[in-house]
Amino acid sequence: MNAVKIIGAILIVGGVLGLAFGSFDYTKDTQVIKMGPMEMNVKETKTVNIPVWASIGIIVLGGALLFLGSKKN
Repeated sequence: MNAVKIIGAILIVGGVLGLAFGSFDYTKDTQVIKMGPMEMNVKETKTVNIPVWASIGIIVLGGALLFLGSKKN
């Protein structure tokens, strides 16, 4: 299996995961106040939405790489 096929398979899996989940969350720590020995931190949860068109495009690109990687010269 060559590198082009491996990249194509990874893109297909990533696109399917993007369609299945649609978004992911992450937590960001922010230091709000620091006065001497006292600190105040805030944890913010951010959400990143993955567009459906991007997931479908990644699946198509991965399929094209698999198809082109299987061609023999």
